[in-house]
Amino acid sequence: MHSLSESEDPHCLRAGDSVRLLAAHPWRRFAVLGDSVAEGLAEPLPGYSEVQFADRVARELAATAPTLDYVNLGHRGLRTREVRAGQLGPALDFRPDLALVVCGGNDAFPATYRPDAVDAELRAMVTALLAAGADVITVGLYNLSYSPSPKVPEWLRPGLRTRMRTLSERTAATAAELGTLHVNLTSHPAATDPGLFAADGRHVNGRGDAIAFAETVRVLGAHLVTVRS
Repeated sequence: MHSLSESEDPHCLRAGDSVRLLAAHPWRRFAVLGDSVAEGLAEPLPGYSEVQFADRVARELAATAPTLDYVNLGHRGLRTREVRAGQLGPALDFRPDLALVVCGGNDAFPATYRPDAVDAELRAMVTALLAAGADVITVGLYNLSYSPSPKVPEWLRPGLRTRMRTLSERTAATAAELGTLHVNLTSHPAATDPGLFAADGRHVNGRGDAIAFAETVRVLGAHLVTVRS
């Protein structure tokens, strides 16, 4: 069992890091689209923040921009086509200048995964948000095949590992082509650590969530350095 706290975890941020990385950021309207990762269903873990991933990013953005407006449209269980159908319109109506789109895990979990169809839905959302003037964050998800949960049976793991890897690679390719701010959790040094995952086999725990938050803030901070140089 993982015994570190977030303040000791080498993959997480230290006190003051997010304020430094996000200092004087330009974003004032932050929208989140997606599934349970966006909604926030990480399993609490002692020693780690209970504030969920997207809400935590919003909180840190608001720490240096108190007038930040934030909407989280994420909802558990949705596939990518359902995210686009139900959330893209409201997100565009919100007029975001920063948007996080995180989905695809529910598509890739079963063997019925259709990569081209998922790519097309993601592309439609990202393209529309970019055209509306938003910077867009995309995410390469943790590979759920490494979850130690008995709810991910052994017979499922090889195929699931391949599908989740394919989803991540294709999301990264779409991100590179369209110019999103991409957070690659799939290749994170801790990504195969079974201590990142929740007992349900479908989500991460507080440590996995804290690392996702830290990587997102680092990507945003690196972007700010680039645009200012």
